Amino acid sequence: MEATGTDEVEKIKSKFMSAWNNMKYSWVLKTKTYFSRNSPVFLLGKCYHFKTEGEYRALHSFLSSNGSNFDKINPEISGNVEEFRKDFISRIWLTYREEFPQIQGSALTTDCGWGCTLRTGQMLLAQALLLHFLGRAWVWPEALEMEMDSESWPSSSLRKLTASLEASLSADRDPALLARPRHGPARRDRDVTEMRNEVYHRKIISWFGDSPLAAFGLHQLIEYGKKSGKTAGDWYGPAVVAHILRKAVEEARDPELQGVTVYVAQDCTVYSSDVIDRQCSSFLDSGKAGTKAVIILVPVRLGGERTNTDYLEFVKGILSLEYCVGIIGGKPKQSYYFAGFQDDSLIYMDPHYCQSFVDVSIKDFPLESFHCPSPKKMSFKKMDPSCTIGFYCRTVQDFEKASEEITKMLNSSSKEKYPLFTFVKGHSRDYDFASSPLHEENDLFSEDEKKRLKRFSTEEFVLL
Repeated sequence: MEATGTDEVEKIKSKFMSAWNNMKYSWVLKTKTYFSRNSPVFLLGKCYHFKTEGEYRALHSFLSSNGSNFDKINPEISGNVEEFRKDFISRIWLTYREEFPQIQGSALTTDCGWGCTLRTGQMLLAQALLLHFLGRAWVWPEALEMEMDSESWPSSSLRKLTASLEASLSADRDPALLARPRHGPARRDRDVTEMRNEVYHRKIISWFGDSPLAAFGLHQLIEYGKKSGKTAGDWYGPAVVAHILRKAVEEARDPELQGVTVYVAQDCTVYSSDVIDRQCSSFLDSGKAGTKAVIILVPVRLGGERTNTDYLEFVKGILSLEYCVGIIGGKPKQSYYFAGFQDDSLIYMDPHYCQSFVDVSIKDFPLESFHCPSPKKMSFKKMDPSCTIGFYCRTVQDFEKASEEITKMLNSSSKEKYPLFTFVKGHSRDYDFASSPLHEENDLFSEDEKKRLKRFSTEEFVLL
């Protein structure tokens, strides 16, 4: 009885601390989010619309006849609320955690209050890995079973969603429907694909677990951050996180990750030959030549003290591209992962939500806390100018195509011939810049990188 009483006290204490942390750090999650039926919603290269099919066809004809930029980008077009919700919820959500293994060199067992930019960086990298292993069309089969914020959606859409779910449940219970013959080979193929997808879904999440052994977990990222003068409990800016992610991917030893590399733009310039060299480098585990997928991270500033609204259309265009894996950014004192937009509002996932530690090393660990049940929106005007934009290119051909499309977008959005960043042919060394080595003994960052990271750290906003 005494042990049971102690357990109950610990549970109550844990719930109280969780409630306190969420009130302290994530009260913004409790605000209502509304989506309009009259405007398209873009999410990482996909376009959704909540109008009826007939209304949507009329809208698409209008966009085509008026030469809309979004129509030229030609994102994958989908309909209705359910499809958008499945897509959004399927993205991996990484938030503050508490009671995880102690971070080496500190007494910290939580990142509440300081780890939000690292979390948004993790979300961007996780999206790139989802593309790499599962593809953009993949959605989590259990996405619609997540609890949702009913006040965020039009009542008619909610009724449709409820009816859809009820119909599927009825079909499961109806013996007549269950007795219908199934196509054996097709069903088996689908089962194999679903099993494979589930394995990769869990594996990707496990790489971001809050454990010293997780390749992209908080513990490892902090170790790489120490090389740039950062320690657990410090604030990390979007540019610093970009370099930390690059080091984490370079140092990852899982054979599955040998086909991925990360390139960070130098001084807002992407050197095409440097990117292609990374893609064509040898695999570390076999020494055989092969083409790698590349994740390109571009730290930029969208203005001076405040974000320049002239960049709004450019940011929209970027989030409409199939190559985009999101933006690490936020507003002053808060870091968010931006994944889409509607009208002049950005759609984001918020890491400022304190959840309990999940041991991802156990079989069938719970997945729910790694998926966000409800999207949030924020006016572009509130966005802090410091951010890092992410792209994923599976092949060299994809990179060349992406650089062409992004360059056109940069040129059209630059009124004064000064684009946010540029793609330049050749290597960085051709322009008298020192190329950062891929691997260095005893030090993960070169002296040039350290100076650059130090400059970024002092210039960027403070994040909580």
